[in-house]
Amino acid sequence: MHRTQLYLDDDLWKALRARARKQKTTVSDLVRRAARERYLVNLERRRRAMQAVIGIRRSWPEGLDSTEYIRRLRRDGRIERLEKS
Repeated sequence: MHRTQLYLDDDLWKALRARARKQKTTVSDLVRRAARERYLVNLERRRRAMQAVIGIRRSWPEGLDSTEYIRRLRRDGRIERLEKS
């Protein structure tokens, strides 16, 4: 674990101190949890989402590029069906 020093404005310090008292923890613990949630949890969520996308085009016909795929989607009349809904 590494030690760091932060400068917090008065309003943020008061809010963190009140929350820490309410949760019976320290301001440092609140800051560590917030940083972990913001920078590590979301990173893992993004990693899982990217892994879910891998191979998504496997079902496309051989040699079909994304431009042609979009053109085919536009020709199939889905927009007209959606407008009628």
